[in-house]
Amino acid sequence: MSIKFEHVSYIYSPETPLEKKGLDNVSFKLQDGSFNAIIGHTGSGKSTLMQHFNALIRPTSGKIEIAGTTITPETTNKNLKELRRHVSLVFQFPEAQLFENTVIDDIAFGPKNFGYDNEKALASARFWLKKVGLPEEIGKRSPFELSGGQMRRVAIAGVMAYEPDILCLDEPAAGLDPEARKQMMALFSEYQKEGHTVILVTHNMDDVANYAENVLVMEHGKMIKQAAPRDIFKDRNWLQEHHLEEPKSSMFAAKLQNYQFAKLPLTIADLVKDIETNLKG
Repeated sequence: MSIKFEHVSYIYSPETPLEKKGLDNVSFKLQDGSFNAIIGHTGSGKSTLMQHFNALIRPTSGKIEIAGTTITPETTNKNLKELRRHVSLVFQFPEAQLFENTVIDDIAFGPKNFGYDNEKALASARFWLKKVGLPEEIGKRSPFELSGGQMRRVAIAGVMAYEPDILCLDEPAAGLDPEARKQMMALFSEYQKEGHTVILVTHNMDDVANYAENVLVMEHGKMIKQAAPRDIFKDRNWLQEHHLEEPKSSMFAAKLQNYQFAKLPLTIADLVKDIETNLKG
Protein backbone atom coordinates (compact mmCIF):
# COMPACT_ATOMS: atom_id res chain seq x y z
CA MET A 1 0.00 0.00 0.00
CA SER A 2 1.53 3.31 -1.08
CA ILE A 3 1.88 6.41 1.09
CA LYS A 4 0.29 9.57 -0.25
CA PHE A 5 0.57 13.19 0.94
CA GLU A 6 -1.82 15.67 -0.67
CA HIS A 7 -1.17 19.42 -0.16
CA VAL A 8 -0.05 18.95 3.43
CA SER A 9 0.83 22.05 5.44
CA TYR A 10 1.64 22.36 9.12
CA ILE A 11 1.82 25.51 11.25
CA TYR A 12 3.49 25.64 14.65
CA SER A 13 1.75 27.83 17.29
CA PRO A 14 -0.92 29.17 14.91
CA GLU A 15 -2.41 32.59 15.58
CA THR A 16 0.29 33.49 18.10
CA PRO A 17 3.41 35.66 17.87
CA LEU A 18 5.39 32.39 17.58
CA GLU A 19 3.51 31.18 14.50
CA LYS A 20 5.81 29.39 12.08
CA LYS A 21 5.14 27.29 8.98
CA GLY A 22 6.76 23.85 9.32
CA LEU A 23 5.41 22.33 6.10
CA ASP A 24 4.12 24.22 3.07
CA ASN A 25 1.82 22.46 0.57
CA VAL A 26 3.76 19.18 0.45
CA SER A 27 2.55 16.48 -1.98
CA PHE A 28 4.21 13.18 -2.91
CA LYS A 29 3.69 9.43 -3.16
CA LEU A 30 5.93 6.63 -1.83
CA GLN A 31 5.74 3.07 -3.11
CA ASP A 32 5.13 0.14 -0.80
CA GLY A 33 8.32 -1.76 0.09
CA SER A 34 10.66 1.05 -0.98
CA PHE A 35 13.68 2.63 0.74
CA ASN A 36 13.24 6.40 0.82
CA ALA A 37 15.52 9.19 2.06
CA ILE A 38 14.50 12.68 3.15
CA ILE A 39 17.28 15.26 2.92
CA GLY A 40 17.69 19.00 3.32
CA HIS A 41 19.62 21.47 5.41
CA THR A 42 18.84 22.05 9.10
CA GLY A 43 15.41 23.63 9.55
CA SER A 44 14.14 22.50 6.14
CA GLY A 45 11.17 20.57 7.57
CA LYS A 46 12.55 17.02 7.52
CA SER A 47 11.68 16.10 11.12
CA THR A 48 8.31 17.87 10.93
CA LEU A 49 7.48 15.83 7.84
CA MET A 50 8.63 12.61 9.52
CA GLN A 51 6.32 13.14 12.50
CA HIS A 52 3.32 13.18 10.17
CA PHE A 53 3.85 9.57 9.05
CA ASN A 54 2.44 8.12 12.28
CA ALA A 55 0.30 11.16 13.16
CA LEU A 56 2.50 12.23 16.04
CA ILE A 57 1.50 15.62 14.70
CA ARG A 58 -1.45 16.15 12.34
CA PRO A 59 -1.56 18.45 9.32
CA THR A 60 -2.97 21.93 9.65
CA SER A 61 -4.36 21.39 6.15
CA GLY A 62 -4.22 18.67 3.54
CA LYS A 63 -4.59 14.88 3.66
CA ILE A 64 -2.33 11.87 4.27
CA GLU A 65 -3.14 8.29 3.29
CA ILE A 66 -0.93 5.70 4.99
CA ALA A 67 -1.32 2.07 6.13
CA GLY A 68 -5.05 2.08 5.46
CA THR A 69 -5.60 5.26 7.48
CA THR A 70 -6.53 8.74 6.28
CA ILE A 71 -5.10 11.58 8.38
CA THR A 72 -6.58 15.07 8.17
CA PRO A 73 -6.72 18.09 10.51
CA GLU A 74 -9.89 16.54 11.99
CA THR A 75 -8.26 13.19 12.86
CA THR A 76 -8.48 12.33 16.57
CA ASN A 77 -6.41 9.96 18.71
CA LYS A 78 -9.21 7.38 18.80
CA ASN A 79 -7.95 5.07 16.04
CA LEU A 80 -4.27 5.95 15.97
CA LYS A 81 -3.04 2.91 17.92
CA GLU A 82 -3.74 0.70 14.92
CA LEU A 83 -1.90 3.13 12.64
CA ARG A 84 1.11 3.08 14.98
CA ARG A 85 1.10 -0.71 14.93
CA HIS A 86 1.92 -0.42 11.22
CA VAL A 87 4.02 2.77 11.25
CA SER A 88 6.84 3.21 13.77
CA LEU A 89 9.16 6.17 14.32
CA VAL A 90 12.73 6.09 15.64
CA PHE A 91 13.46 9.58 16.94
CA GLN A 92 16.65 11.51 16.32
CA PHE A 93 17.75 10.62 19.86
CA PRO A 94 16.02 7.24 20.33
CA GLU A 95 17.72 6.56 23.67
CA ALA A 96 15.35 9.16 25.14
CA GLN A 97 12.56 6.62 24.51
CA LEU A 98 13.96 4.13 27.05
CA PHE A 99 12.13 3.76 30.35
CA GLU A 100 11.85 0.11 31.53
CA ASN A 101 13.95 -1.45 34.32
CA THR A 102 15.78 -3.90 32.05
CA VAL A 103 16.86 -3.87 28.43
CA ILE A 104 14.82 -6.95 27.53
CA ASP A 105 11.65 -5.49 29.08
CA ASP A 106 12.20 -2.24 27.22
CA ILE A 107 12.48 -4.03 23.87
CA ALA A 108 9.47 -6.23 24.69
CA PHE A 109 7.24 -3.28 25.60
CA GLY A 110 6.25 -2.47 22.00
CA PRO A 111 5.24 -6.04 21.08
CA LYS A 112 3.22 -6.37 24.32
CA ASN A 113 1.52 -3.03 23.65
CA PHE A 114 0.42 -4.30 20.23
CA GLY A 115 -1.01 -7.62 21.38
CA TYR A 116 1.89 -10.08 21.69
CA ASP A 117 1.62 -12.42 24.68
CA ASN A 118 4.47 -12.31 27.19
CA GLU A 119 6.32 -15.33 25.78
CA LYS A 120 6.14 -14.13 22.19
CA ALA A 121 7.12 -10.56 23.17
CA LEU A 122 10.20 -11.75 25.05
CA ALA A 123 11.20 -14.06 22.18
CA SER A 124 10.94 -11.13 19.76
CA ALA A 125 12.94 -8.94 22.15
CA ARG A 126 15.75 -11.50 22.36
CA PHE A 127 15.77 -11.89 18.58
CA TRP A 128 16.06 -8.13 17.93
CA LEU A 129 18.61 -7.66 20.71
CA LYS A 130 20.85 -9.98 18.72
CA LYS A 131 19.91 -8.35 15.38
CA VAL A 132 21.15 -4.95 16.55
CA GLY A 133 24.47 -6.52 17.57
CA LEU A 134 24.17 -6.66 21.36
CA PRO A 135 25.02 -9.73 23.49
CA GLU A 136 22.25 -11.64 25.27
CA GLU A 137 23.55 -10.85 28.76
CA ILE A 138 22.90 -7.13 28.24
CA GLY A 139 19.18 -7.94 28.32
CA LYS A 140 19.29 -8.26 32.12
CA ARG A 141 20.89 -4.86 32.65
CA SER A 142 19.25 -1.47 33.09
CA PRO A 143 19.24 0.43 29.78
CA PHE A 144 20.56 3.45 31.67
CA GLU A 145 23.79 1.60 32.56
CA LEU A 146 24.73 1.24 28.90
CA SER A 147 26.88 3.43 26.69
CA GLY A 148 25.20 5.94 24.40
CA GLY A 149 25.72 3.71 21.36
CA GLN A 150 24.31 0.67 23.15
CA MET A 151 21.28 2.66 24.33
CA ARG A 152 20.61 3.72 20.75
CA ARG A 153 20.73 0.10 19.57
CA VAL A 154 18.30 -0.94 22.33
CA ALA A 155 15.87 1.82 21.35
CA ILE A 156 16.04 0.77 17.68
CA ALA A 157 15.47 -2.87 18.66
CA GLY A 158 12.42 -1.83 20.69
CA VAL A 159 10.84 -0.15 17.67
CA MET A 160 11.64 -2.99 15.27
CA ALA A 161 10.58 -5.80 17.65
CA TYR A 162 6.92 -5.60 16.62
CA GLU A 163 7.98 -5.47 12.96
CA PRO A 164 6.00 -2.48 11.66
CA ASP A 165 5.18 -2.35 7.97
CA ILE A 166 6.64 1.16 7.70
CA LEU A 167 9.83 2.06 9.58
CA CYS A 168 10.56 5.79 9.90
CA LEU A 169 14.08 6.72 10.99
CA ASP A 170 15.12 10.25 11.98
CA GLU A 171 18.95 10.31 11.94
CA PRO A 172 19.05 6.91 13.71
CA ALA A 173 22.81 6.40 13.30
CA ALA A 174 23.92 9.90 14.31
CA GLY A 175 26.71 9.69 16.86
CA LEU A 176 27.50 6.02 16.23
CA ASP A 177 31.03 5.02 15.26
CA PRO A 178 31.55 4.15 11.57
CA GLU A 179 31.34 0.38 12.06
CA ALA A 180 28.18 0.61 14.19
CA ARG A 181 26.65 2.97 11.63
CA LYS A 182 27.40 0.50 8.85
CA GLN A 183 25.80 -2.34 10.84
CA MET A 184 22.64 -0.34 11.53
CA MET A 185 22.24 0.80 7.94
CA ALA A 186 22.72 -2.79 6.73
CA LEU A 187 20.01 -3.87 9.19
CA PHE A 188 17.57 -1.26 7.85
CA SER A 189 18.37 -2.26 4.27
CA GLU A 190 17.77 -5.93 5.07
CA TYR A 191 14.46 -5.00 6.73
CA GLN A 192 13.35 -3.17 3.58
CA LYS A 193 14.35 -6.07 1.34
CA GLU A 194 12.15 -8.35 3.44
CA GLY A 195 9.15 -6.37 2.22
CA HIS A 196 8.88 -3.36 4.53
CA THR A 197 8.92 0.35 3.69
CA VAL A 198 11.80 2.36 5.15
CA ILE A 199 11.87 6.17 5.36
CA LEU A 200 15.17 7.71 6.46
CA VAL A 201 15.93 11.30 7.43
CA THR A 202 19.67 11.84 7.12
CA HIS A 203 22.45 14.35 6.51
CA ASN A 204 24.75 11.54 5.34
CA MET A 205 24.75 11.51 1.55
CA ASP A 206 26.69 8.24 1.43
CA ASP A 207 23.75 6.54 3.16
CA VAL A 208 21.44 8.05 0.56
CA ALA A 209 23.65 6.84 -2.30
CA ASN A 210 24.13 3.35 -0.86
CA TYR A 211 20.60 2.52 0.25
CA ALA A 212 17.86 4.83 -1.04
CA GLU A 213 15.78 4.22 -4.15
CA ASN A 214 13.86 7.46 -3.86
CA VAL A 215 14.82 10.85 -2.38
CA LEU A 216 12.71 13.77 -1.17
CA VAL A 217 14.51 17.11 -0.89
CA MET A 218 13.08 19.59 1.61
CA GLU A 219 13.77 23.32 1.82
CA HIS A 220 11.96 25.92 3.98
CA GLY A 221 9.10 23.50 4.59
CA LYS A 222 8.58 22.77 0.89
CA MET A 223 9.44 19.62 -1.05
CA ILE A 224 11.55 21.00 -3.88
CA LYS A 225 12.44 17.73 -5.60
CA GLN A 226 11.64 14.02 -5.62
CA ALA A 227 13.84 11.70 -7.67
CA ALA A 228 16.21 8.73 -7.66
CA PRO A 229 19.62 9.39 -6.00
CA ARG A 230 21.46 9.55 -9.33
CA ASP A 231 19.10 12.27 -10.58
CA ILE A 232 19.48 14.20 -7.31
CA PHE A 233 23.28 14.17 -7.31
CA LYS A 234 24.03 14.62 -11.03
CA ASP A 235 23.83 18.43 -10.93
CA ARG A 236 26.59 19.77 -8.67
CA ASN A 237 25.53 23.38 -9.20
CA TRP A 238 21.97 22.59 -8.09
CA LEU A 239 23.29 20.83 -4.97
CA GLN A 240 25.46 23.80 -4.06
CA GLU A 241 22.61 26.22 -4.68
CA HIS A 242 20.48 24.32 -2.15
CA HIS A 243 23.31 23.76 0.36
CA LEU A 244 23.38 19.99 -0.11
CA GLU A 245 26.46 17.81 0.08
CA GLU A 246 27.48 15.06 -2.34
CA PRO A 247 28.42 11.44 -1.66
CA LYS A 248 32.16 11.07 -1.09
CA SER A 249 32.57 8.97 -4.25
CA SER A 250 31.14 11.61 -6.57
CA MET A 251 33.23 14.29 -4.85
CA PHE A 252 36.34 12.18 -5.42
CA ALA A 253 35.38 11.57 -9.05
CA ALA A 254 34.98 15.31 -9.66
CA LYS A 255 38.55 15.94 -8.49
CA LEU A 256 40.11 13.41 -10.85
CA GLN A 257 41.76 15.03 -13.84
CA ASN A 258 42.02 13.52 -17.32
CA TYR A 259 39.55 10.78 -16.48
CA GLN A 260 35.97 10.47 -17.75
CA PHE A 261 33.53 8.23 -15.87
CA ALA A 262 30.93 6.34 -17.89
CA LYS A 263 28.35 7.47 -15.31
CA LEU A 264 28.47 9.39 -12.06
CA PRO A 265 29.83 7.09 -9.33
CA LEU A 266 27.63 7.46 -6.24
CA THR A 267 29.20 4.66 -4.20
CA ILE A 268 32.65 3.17 -3.67
CA ALA A 269 31.47 0.11 -5.60
CA ASP A 270 30.51 2.35 -8.58
CA LEU A 271 33.88 4.09 -8.44
CA VAL A 272 35.94 0.90 -8.32
CA LYS A 273 33.89 -0.85 -11.01
CA ASP A 274 34.30 2.04 -13.48
CA ILE A 275 38.06 2.28 -12.94
CA GLU A 276 38.50 -1.51 -13.23
CA THR A 277 36.49 -1.58 -16.45
CA ASN A 278 38.55 1.28 -17.84
CA LEU A 279 41.85 -0.42 -16.99
CA LYS A 280 40.75 -3.73 -18.54
CA GLY A 281 39.65 -1.86 -21.64
